[in-house]
Amino acid sequence: MHAIREAILASGGRGPLTPREAAHLPLPESYRAAVLRREDTEMFAGMPSAEKDPRKSVHIQDVPVPELGPGEALVAVMASSVNYNTVWSSIFEPLPTFAFLERYGRLSELSKRHDLPYHVIGSDLAGVVLRTGAGVNSWKPGDEVVAHCLSVELESSDGHNDTMLDPEQRIWGFETNFGGLAEIALVKSNQLMPKPDHLSWEEAASPGLVNSTAYRQLVSRNGAGMKQGDNVLIWGASGGLGSYATQFALAGGANPICVVSSPQKAEICRAMGAEAIIDRNAEGYKFWKDERTQDPKEWKRFGKRIRELTGGEDIDIVFEHPGRETFGASVYVTRKGGTITTCASTSGYMHEYDNRYLWMSLKRIIGSHFANYREAWEANRLIAKGKIHPTLSKVYSLEDTGQAAYDVHRNLHQGKVGVLALAPQEGLGVRDPEKRARHIDAINRFRIGGDQ
Repeated sequence: MHAIREAILASGGRGPLTPREAAHLPLPESYRAAVLRREDTEMFAGMPSAEKDPRKSVHIQDVPVPELGPGEALVAVMASSVNYNTVWSSIFEPLPTFAFLERYGRLSELSKRHDLPYHVIGSDLAGVVLRTGAGVNSWKPGDEVVAHCLSVELESSDGHNDTMLDPEQRIWGFETNFGGLAEIALVKSNQLMPKPDHLSWEEAASPGLVNSTAYRQLVSRNGAGMKQGDNVLIWGASGGLGSYATQFALAGGANPICVVSSPQKAEICRAMGAEAIIDRNAEGYKFWKDERTQDPKEWKRFGKRIRELTGGEDIDIVFEHPGRETFGASVYVTRKGGTITTCASTSGYMHEYDNRYLWMSLKRIIGSHFANYREAWEANRLIAKGKIHPTLSKVYSLEDTGQAAYDVHRNLHQGKVGVLALAPQEGLGVRDPEKRARHIDAINRFRIGGDQ
């Protein structure tokens, strides 16, 4: 790995590695990776979710470099990031990911590689292509890339209008092995996209999963199909998902109503350009009287506050991801004919709402999960053009992946947190410093501890 790292770092001042240079770098027998172990899957049995500690379950160890198959690429990972699926994986919820790997392993001889007693996790990366398998024509060794996390087989007709509907659709690094929190990753070549040239490795790695998810959920015709002038309620508007939804709303001429939980998070939303902000803690919203009973009076109070911020208008689109805690309120405050899109359930999977407010007002609930290749490409293109910006707040070393997952689990973060893999320090990998200088304030908007 040392030779690979040094070759990539040496190319920083003259441009990317040539295909010949990259192809001649020797592949190591093993590499360092953040892994979960099958033997640990019961270590948190009986514990409440909040008490489960990723620092105890995430291990950094050497693992063999996987065999390269047709249509695949091996990528030297310079940086990655932590998503909520990393947290779920690390606390073995809603079930251990080894069940996903076992199922995938039964699909084919090639997919058996993924069914191992360890799971290399992580669903983001920025890095350099080292090798490509048979049938790969669009990418070559030396290409500087990011990867989206959609893994599909596309042997069924079901996925050909929207690849997210492929029966064999999986999330790389969560439902497959050899993920991005490692020095080397194995991806399908159609996961690769060009690295935005004005961003560092860690900045480029951080948007992937959440940026694409927010794009499909809010902008795409497969999601809410947001248009100019829409009032968009965004839960957790300064968080990993919400910060991109806020940017898409602003860039698309919509009006984001940003729900946050602290004055610091409210300031981040204002820095992005949002004006309508609700600090739910400061205003004391409690949508549940107890564990079984919601409080419609609080829904109404919340709706009244929204109308104060919108000039009397109700919500056109709700960008939902907290789930159980907020879903009843989300359905209530949406206007007649409006849309609630949901992509997660971080506060609980069993949603409850008063269906009268849905059916009698002709509202729609749309389930949205990650993004297809086209949506991911479009979302990354907006990053590359400087229309949407990374929301990176803090960066950890690969050795501290467990701590990074712990901090996300405890909601101690803003935006996204990055993880350095082969990159020895932050700030490397920038190819277009002039473009970077034009956007530097937006790039550093979420940073903790000063500019980079």
